[in-house]
Amino acid sequence: MVQTKAKKEVKKTAKLEAPVFSIDGKNAGTEVLPAEIFGQEQNPQLIAQYVRVYLANQRQGNASAQTRAEVTGTTQKVYRQKGTGRARHGAAKANLFRGGGVTFGPLVRDFSLSMNKKQKKQALFISLSQKAKDSNVKVLDTKTFSDEPKTKTVSNAMKAMKMQGKILVVMPKVEKNSFILSTRNIQNIDIVQATTINAYEVMNHNEIIFVNDAVQVLTDHFLKNENN
Repeated sequence: MVQTKAKKEVKKTAKLEAPVFSIDGKNAGTEVLPAEIFGQEQNPQLIAQYVRVYLANQRQGNASAQTRAEVTGTTQKVYRQKGTGRARHGAAKANLFRGGGVTFGPLVRDFSLSMNKKQKKQALFISLSQKAKDSNVKVLDTKTFSDEPKTKTVSNAMKAMKMQGKILVVMPKVEKNSFILSTRNIQNIDIVQATTINAYEVMNHNEIIFVNDAVQVLTDHFLKNENN
């Protein structure tokens, strides 16, 4: 009896694309987005964990108050133990006296939490996937941008692209050039390098703009050591 192998059904997925705009705001085609980054399924638990870890690591924890053992002052008894009609006290460094120590005050502490690299990377991919799913990922071609900073040109391009809310501009490399000098004065726009972008920045902005070949730089950086 000859057994035939059943053909595996290949699940066809729609091609992920982002619209490309020129610096004057005109549509210049589309760019294919890698499914390994922009095609991930949602994982609310991982995102919630990442946000908690990220925000905790932003806390400095350097608030500190001096206890009665740390304040400067004499340890001599304030007044005699009996016969004054007042409560018994020891040194003037007690918390009841002016200039005394603080009881149960804040101390230096470490709020940092840890999260492994694979989880951080996956959280970034999930957040980018959600932005792509909501059509909030666009590509901007600035190769024809002038050598002189022109904020009005960039502002008009953003309006033509119908960008709303907080905008995250992802650059292939953050360096001093005319485009960055023109962009940094516009309200609600933040600039980040493709190799240092994180999930919290993505989620904290309404629109994501990849400039020139920033998508390729992002792909090369986060997928080159995927198996490590």
